[in-house]
Amino acid sequence: MNVKNFIIGGIVGGIADFLLGWLFYGTLFADSFGGGHPANMPFIALGCMTFGFFVSFIFNQWAQISTAATGAKAGAVIGLFLGLFGNFFMNSMNLTPDYKLIALDMVIMIFKAGVVGSIIGFIHGKMK
Repeated sequence: MNVKNFIIGGIVGGIADFLLGWLFYGTLFADSFGGGHPANMPFIALGCMTFGFFVSFIFNQWAQISTAATGAKAGAVIGLFLGLFGNFFMNSMNLTPDYKLIALDMVIMIFKAGVVGSIIGFIHGKMK
């Protein structure tokens, strides 16, 4: 594994995930996802960095993804499965799930992960 690619891809991917999350969840769809409670920003930042390193690890160690296009496709698939995983568990105790909100979250997650994957794939390709 190329550790330099992994670290730089993970950091840049995490920052991109954080900024996209702020754009979608904090700005564009804040009324839908606000919840009325103040956000715990350190945990949000750590979650975004974890996602960046997760994608960077997969691309670097297992898939050898090094183009933006391939990274976008793989990232979108990762976003699909992580979005389903998260939404199923978040709504598992909810007697009346909000299916529109679940669908919106899925679209956002797939898009965000695709962009993050594209960025990480691009970075890995440029650093070869």
